[in-house]
Amino acid sequence: MPRPDIHRPIAVAITGGIGAGKSTALAAFRAHGAPTVSSDEIVHHLLASDDAVRDALVARFGDGILGDDGRPDRAAVGRRVFGDADALAWLESLLHPLVSGEYLRWREQLAGLPDPPDVCVTEVPLLYEVGAEERFDAVVVITAPRQLREQRRRVPRDDRDDRLLPDREKIRRADFHYVNTGTYEDLDAWVVETLAELRRRARAGDTSPPA
Repeated sequence: MPRPDIHRPIAVAITGGIGAGKSTALAAFRAHGAPTVSSDEIVHHLLASDDAVRDALVARFGDGILGDDGRPDRAAVGRRVFGDADALAWLESLLHPLVSGEYLRWREQLAGLPDPPDVCVTEVPLLYEVGAEERFDAVVVITAPRQLREQRRRVPRDDRDDRLLPDREKIRRADFHYVNTGTYEDLDAWVVETLAELRRRARAGDTSPPA
């Protein structure tokens, strides 16, 4: 991982399979003082405010993807790409560079604060799949057994699951790994310990993996 500039926070990515608990982990980092953002939040912002994104979506899918407010409706877009690998690939090629750009601007804004934070955390579901790990100084992988993830998932199963790297490969490449089979209190305690280690590294200028 690249060494962080001393003027900016250590950039941490959270990734893992659907239903593993990435968003819960992100919320725990936020609760303990780390600035956070999720790729999902950035996509929501782009759909709500970026006219170029709206125009590209309408050109590809038609006016039927617009909501009553004239902005792209996420559910309608999701229905258009469900089961259509080409459409999904096109959508990802449109959004992923924009999401990355928004994230980098957010990180630079944090670095420009009078008292920048030591650590900032971003949830990136397809981190390894799109080669985005190089933008981060440390990676946290959250995993859980498949049966438990299926119980937790809130979105219909589709072919995105088949395109995800196996958990064992994500674990091999990550800096931190948590198996999320316990309570929220268990996860929260682990986040406290991990955040303390990340802050120690930030103050020491060290982003090497743990021994």
